[in-house]
Amino acid sequence: MTEEIILQVQDLKTYFHTDEGIVKAVDGVTFDLHKGETLGIVGESGSGKSVTNLSIINMIPNPPGKIAGGQVMYAGKDLVKLTINELRSIRGNKISMIFQDPMTSLNPYLRISTQMIETIVLHQKLDKKTAKAKAIDMLKLAGIPAPEKRIDQYPHQFSGGMRQRVMIAMGLSCNPEILIADEPTSALDVTIQAQILDLIKDLTARLGTAVILITHSLGVVAGMCDTICVMYAGRIVERGPTTEIFDKPKHPYTQGLIKSVPRLDKTSGDRLYSIRGQPPNVIDLPDCCPFYPRCDKAMDVCKRKYPLSKDVGNGHAVSCWLYTEAK
Repeated sequence: MTEEIILQVQDLKTYFHTDEGIVKAVDGVTFDLHKGETLGIVGESGSGKSVTNLSIINMIPNPPGKIAGGQVMYAGKDLVKLTINELRSIRGNKISMIFQDPMTSLNPYLRISTQMIETIVLHQKLDKKTAKAKAIDMLKLAGIPAPEKRIDQYPHQFSGGMRQRVMIAMGLSCNPEILIADEPTSALDVTIQAQILDLIKDLTARLGTAVILITHSLGVVAGMCDTICVMYAGRIVERGPTTEIFDKPKHPYTQGLIKSVPRLDKTSGDRLYSIRGQPPNVIDLPDCCPFYPRCDKAMDVCKRKYPLSKDVGNGHAVSCWLYTEAK
C-alpha cells in the first residue's frame, strides 16, 4: 500500500424510491482507497455494502434507484457524472468487480472462452488469438488445471469454486487498478473459501491491484485487509486500520460484531454473544443514530441527532456520541 489515493468516495448517497417510501440504502458514505490497499467493508445484510460498491461504478438500476448525491473521484473524473459510454471504458478495464454468485454472473449459454475473450478484446484492443492466449494465462494464474482445454467448456462444467476462480481471472484479465470483490466466498464451503481468499490476495499483490472487499465476516477482513470500514444502516460508523479496529474498537456496533465471533480461547459452555434486536428499516429513516434501539450505551442525544465522524487518532474515526461532543 502507498500514500497515493486512487479512489475518493465523498458523501455518496443512493436512494431507492418505493411505494412505501424512500429507502436510503447509502446515506453519506465517505472513504479513500490507496494504491495497492485492500479495504474491507463489513456489516450485517442490508447495511448498504453492495449498494455502495455498485454505486461506485454506477450500476444502480434506475428506476427505482438513483444516486442522490456525492462524488466518486477516479483519475480526476467524477464517475457519478459520466455517461454510460464513458463508464464502459472504466468498468472491467480500470475498475473490475467480482459478484457474489459466479453461476449467475457467467452466461450459462456461452463458453468461458467467449466470455473472457470479449472483455480482453474490448478493453485491451487485442486480436482474438492473442486475447485467448492471455485468457488461458489468467486461468492458469487462477489455479485452474488444464486451462487450454477448460477454457472452451461451459460454466455448468465447473464446480462453484472453479467458477469463482474463472470470475477472478476474468476480473483481473485487463490489469485493473481496482478490484471490487462482493462477498466472493459466500456460496462456497470453508476450505474453498480459504483458497479463493488466498488467490485474491496473491494475484492482487502480484499485479499491484487495490481491492475493496465486501463481507459480513470479520474473520475474512482480519487476514485480508489493511483498512476496515464498518457499515450500519447505509452509513460508515467506524473506519480505521485493521489492527486499530480489532485492538481498540470504539463504536458499540463494532464491539458487538467482534464479541459475536466464536473464539477458541473462551470457556467451553459460554453462550455466544449476540447483538440484541434487528437491523432498522431504512425506509424514511429519521436523522438520528439508527443503532440506539440495540445499543447498551444509548443516550438521549442518540435519539435526536446523528453524530459527526470523530478522529480518535492513528487514522481511526468513529461516528458515535460517546466520542463526539453533543451540541
